[in-house]
Amino acid sequence: MMKTILDEFMPHFSPNSHVIYVGETGDKRRYFDEAALESLGVSTGIENEMPDVVIHHAEKNRLFLVDAITGRGPIDSRRRRELVVLFQNSSAGLIFITAFLTHSEMAKYVGEISWETEVWVQEASTHLIHFDGERFLGPYTT
Repeated sequence: MMKTILDEFMPHFSPNSHVIYVGETGDKRRYFDEAALESLGVSTGIENEMPDVVIHHAEKNRLFLVDAITGRGPIDSRRRRELVVLFQNSSAGLIFITAFLTHSEMAKYVGEISWETEVWVQEASTHLIHFDGERFLGPYTT
């Protein structure tokens, strides 16, 4: 799923961005550009709580925090609060995204997904579903 996020989501919604973190829970493979995260004001001692993928869009100074449903589940209100605390010192705006492979998979979790987040479904990879709020792919003041 992480490869799909990097190959399909990133070029469409965050082109010319820098990958800061990719975690693979199952086989423990990961990529982590600790210096890039620290340059944005975020502590690097938070690996266990990191989203599955962190992408920095320097031009708009935004961090895309992507949790794949294959990991811990959707970004619900508890997880969103947790990520806000983890990235509270970030100089970049935060965008929260839950990634699913299919719409039917998303349907199982739709009642749990937090407001002020985005949902990306791989089978419709050029579209996003925006869960309320005034901003679409824009950070909120926390």
